[in-house]
Amino acid sequence: MTRSVQALAYSRPSALDSSQAGQLLGLETSGGLTPRGTEPHPRFFSGFLTSPRIAARGLLAVADVASARYYRPTLPSSLDPVVTGNGDRLRFESFSGCCGVYARLDVLQEGLDGARTDHGTTNVDVNNPLREALSRIAGDDPLHMRVGPDEMAVTTLDGPVVEKKVPLPDRWLRGFAEAQVVSAGFDLRAELSAAEAVRFLRSLPRSTQKASRGAQWVVSAGRTLRPTTRPVTGAVCLPGPERLVVLQRVLRHAASLRVYGPVADGAATASAWEVVLPGMRLTLTLSPDVSRGFSGEGGLLEALATDDAAADAELVSVLLAWEPRIDPADLAEQSGLPVERVRAALTRLGTAGRVGYDLADASYFHRELPYDADRAERHNPRLVAARRLAGSGAVVLDEETAAVASGDRRYQVREKDGMLSCTCQWWADYRGRRGPCKHALAVRMVRRGAPVAGGAR
Repeated sequence: MTRSVQALAYSRPSALDSSQAGQLLGLETSGGLTPRGTEPHPRFFSGFLTSPRIAARGLLAVADVASARYYRPTLPSSLDPVVTGNGDRLRFESFSGCCGVYARLDVLQEGLDGARTDHGTTNVDVNNPLREALSRIAGDDPLHMRVGPDEMAVTTLDGPVVEKKVPLPDRWLRGFAEAQVVSAGFDLRAELSAAEAVRFLRSLPRSTQKASRGAQWVVSAGRTLRPTTRPVTGAVCLPGPERLVVLQRVLRHAASLRVYGPVADGAATASAWEVVLPGMRLTLTLSPDVSRGFSGEGGLLEALATDDAAADAELVSVLLAWEPRIDPADLAEQSGLPVERVRAALTRLGTAGRVGYDLADASYFHRELPYDADRAERHNPRLVAARRLAGSGAVVLDEETAAVASGDRRYQVREKDGMLSCTCQWWADYRGRRGPCKHALAVRMVRRGAPVAGGAR
């Protein structure tokens, strides 16, 4: 697995302090992007939280996921959450070290005492002393929060005094992109009241040892969810139910639980579980299996293989302004592109972490990940292999079929109803459920005349 080292530089540790004026939660920021360009310590918010105890537990849940590995949990993992200011909300995001769980806490405008936020994205320091302090918040006394340095520190900072260096796997970056692509295909499947949500979530196993193997399914039954042995109509896959244990932090404050997923087709799928809180939403998106991270799903490969999407993404990117809701129809009108091409461009921008997807709003939102997320495209094994095949003359086209020479073998790729099938083992195993194989992707590139890199097969 390819890894880089991500250096996060903070002016000082984040802390929860007390004074005569009350408690102050100071979240320190690392380098990030804003409308003004790259800033070493951007400042996104300063104001009161309407529900301090709930916000603290929601932030801890996101930090829990950032420090967790649900598959091979003995391996270390930790990366500070990402925070985005979208004008009317703050979004705190993280990804598990195993790439199988994506978490996001949306603190909406009503949760920020009506105050607006600045725009931009950065990492935020969540250290162990801060976690301990947040866990001790018990009441709803006023809590002032700032995201970024205070006014005096803005003018006096002369360099970072806290630096963290963390390993950043390329598949972790691809996971961020794939989770957005997968979520855009979900629909609301069930909504449970607070009482039913507590009952259901507390009935789930809390450890991997107690969780059963293989895909599990639940289906809406009146006001609750019941398990089912097969993916009947309306069923939602619950892969690795013990991964939802992090939601226990906020259960007592939940207003409802919303469950999202794709149309069941018999195969294990990803799903999303959203706890609605006063002025906030906490969402966990689970990969189709504990041992299967989002990085290998392949949902974005088709968009990466097209020349049009690359040019369209460059055009659409200049129209983004850290909007909390991106309307493809509005972008189509501004850019002069058809809506379908705008959606493909947004998918491509997602591969660089520049857009996410909000299930509650059923819309994309703008963010700029504070690291080199373009690595997700450059180091995608299937994409790299497909470009080599296409660029080395390994693809021979016919009207409905194509032959692809790979190594000492030749594969047949056939198109039917817009879907490419292949005679390789990848297609036999997944039937397109994890994106196209490298042979089908190479054929798509050659048919569309996309620019490719030459090289050996």
